[in-house]
Amino acid sequence: MKELVEVIAKALVDHPDEVVVLEREDSKGIILELKVAQSDMGKVIGKQGRIAKAIRSVVKAAASREDKRVMVDIQ
Repeated sequence: MKELVEVIAKALVDHPDEVVVLEREDSKGIILELKVAQSDMGKVIGKQGRIAKAIRSVVKAAASREDKRVMVDIQ
């Protein structure tokens, strides 16, 4: 999942070298923290959060195939 989020985010931003995805496990499941440059934050979130929602939907679909619960936190 971590690689999936990283590939999607790097395709969206102007500074792909500053994309960092951290993975941590919680009692609720896996949490992926996506960190991008401040200037790229709008590109990752999108208008009214549409791109962020799409990223979360793709990750959720991939996680459901593996019977996992994954949440994406954009910072």
